[in-house]
Amino acid sequence: MVGFAIRFVVSALVLMLVSWLLPGIQVAGFIGALVAAFVIAALGYGIERIIGNKKISPHNRGIIGFLTAAVVIYLAGFIIPGYLNVTIIGALLAAFVIGIIDAFVPTELR
Repeated sequence: MVGFAIRFVVSALVLMLVSWLLPGIQVAGFIGALVAAFVIAALGYGIERIIGNKKISPHNRGIIGFLTAAVVIYLAGFIIPGYLNVTIIGALLAAFVIGIIDAFVPTELR
């Protein structure tokens, strides 16, 4: 449960940062980032459970994790269109940045 909460907070902060810096992703303020982070974390958690509790992140799963994270971010835009608008390029960029940050989060906290 702690890992879920950490991923939620990291995703919200990264989404805010990415939406300010890069084209292709727009978040509707801080509340939008929190809602989007929750949906992304829930989708990621569900996929991890389906594939056998393996961590879905670009850091842990290589190119498959990177692409899975991008797909999850992209799908979240369809689930909550009022809070998150993302293009395919925006999802790829966000997954890349989340993967970089994920590399620095201590393993025992995930």
